[in-house]
Amino acid sequence: MELEYLTTGGIIAESLSRFIPVWIALAVTLVGGWFVRDRLSTFGRLYGSPVGLAGITLVLFWVFTALFADMIAVLEAREVAFLMKKAQPGGIDPQSGIAFLWGGDNLGRDVFSRVVYGSRVVLIIAPAATLIAYMVGITLGLPAGYNGGWIDSVLSFVANLVLAFPVILLFYLLVTPEIRALQYDTWLLGWMGVGWSIPRAMAAFFFLFPILFLTIMWFTKYEKNRTRLLTYGGITALVGFWIYFGIAFGWEPKIGEIPLNLALDPNELNVFAAVVFASSPGVFRIVRGLTMDIKTRDYVAAAQTRGERPWYIMLWEILPNARGPLIVDACLRIGYTTILLGTLGFFGLGLEPESPDWGSMINHGRQFVRLASTAHMALFPALALMLLVLGLNLMADGLREESLKD
Repeated sequence: MELEYLTTGGIIAESLSRFIPVWIALAVTLVGGWFVRDRLSTFGRLYGSPVGLAGITLVLFWVFTALFADMIAVLEAREVAFLMKKAQPGGIDPQSGIAFLWGGDNLGRDVFSRVVYGSRVVLIIAPAATLIAYMVGITLGLPAGYNGGWIDSVLSFVANLVLAFPVILLFYLLVTPEIRALQYDTWLLGWMGVGWSIPRAMAAFFFLFPILFLTIMWFTKYEKNRTRLLTYGGITALVGFWIYFGIAFGWEPKIGEIPLNLALDPNELNVFAAVVFASSPGVFRIVRGLTMDIKTRDYVAAAQTRGERPWYIMLWEILPNARGPLIVDACLRIGYTTILLGTLGFFGLGLEPESPDWGSMINHGRQFVRLASTAHMALFPALALMLLVLGLNLMADGLREESLKD
């Protein structure tokens, strides 16, 4: 059956109209942010940098796309229309009358919808993995830079050892069936069998750091205020270990028939574990260097004179004054993580093959890029990946420019 197609102008107009919720949210956020820019601290200063403003606009575009994906996409990410296999952009499905604005892939799935839903996958995994890597790096980097001595020597050696390990090789190892297979010869507290594997062991180690970091932070801040300490500490422990056992051990609690499922599938667990493993040493080295510099400042000496605990000084005197370089690095690192996720998906080492993440889409469509009529399968997810990373890099450049004006 011969398909009908929208004109080029129709494709552009319809594509832009599908993003109307994003345009509205962007306008409200950017205009509203202008009036309160003095209260937005570091990010408010991006309004003084055209480069930074362009970057944050690109980033917010994809953030709002992820939030409003259900309103923007015309089909579900995995929904198939057999008549639309390899359809060119603008093709109209004769059965449903839905236009495949950016074409269909070789299975008949809408590329536009998959790119839109793919933003949700990328913008959940990349920032979350980067955040955990930062908590690991900060928790270890602060004492290494502040105390020096053997602590610094041991942690720096481990960090350099990890940095020397090829990341792609690590992912190849993690997807090996023998390494991913769960073993049930470990018992928790002597009564419950716990399935473990190398990726799960890595996750169990790394995902403890957010709980540890927040617990130390609350204790040092509210040591003399028992009510707040117990409140914040209790919430951190309750929520933290609920998430921890779900992610690290696949715990799936239920309230009646309602699942409270936080478990990750093996592919997602591999991605999180390997990304945190690869990113944490870089964060550690940055935090260590900043701590070694800031600990010589007068306000740190004043805190030491007052008799403050070392962890209080590290978390509430040194860390806040290191936030500028760390925010810039975080923007860049999220971009690197996004590229890494795309690279892993391209090599088939990332999420499950049916996932709409951009790397998997590029990998799925790369065998068809030799023909101009099917190049759209890989072109649009590649452009989406490029624009998000470009936005993060521009935002980091803008923050760096503004910080140099101080």
